[in-house]
Amino acid sequence: MTDTRTIRPVAAGDAAPGLPASRELRPSSPATASIEALQAHLNTVGPEGYRVTGAFVLAQTGLLDGRRVTTHWEDQADLARQFPALTVVPDAPWVDGGDVVTSGGISAGIDMTLHLVERLHSRRLAERTARQMEYLWNEGGVTA
Repeated sequence: MTDTRTIRPVAAGDAAPGLPASRELRPSSPATASIEALQAHLNTVGPEGYRVTGAFVLAQTGLLDGRRVTTHWEDQADLARQFPALTVVPDAPWVDGGDVVTSGGISAGIDMTLHLVERLHSRRLAERTARQMEYLWNEGGVTA
């Protein structure tokens, strides 16, 4: 059965309109209303992919608490320090937590997206997409 929901990978600055690209969001920041809007949005959509430092934005909402996640290798220690309720998985290009999938750098974001194409549609489409892109798909992610 094919899942017809839209896959929308986003980066930190794209996660919700008006959110700063900074990894350090403070409760008193003007972005608090946007964080609340993001929380409401996430309660109404299917699986979403967050690449690179988008995990910082999503972690600010509390929706990643208790979950296994990843981000770019250069930022993993900061993510773990700022959000101790998360389990940051090192050396994983992406981590699939069901309704939220996080990934590391740019190519890891492509790998995550191909994983989502496979999960929500078919392996055949994911393989065809990678071939069309002339991209060597790294399937070495983690399903949480």
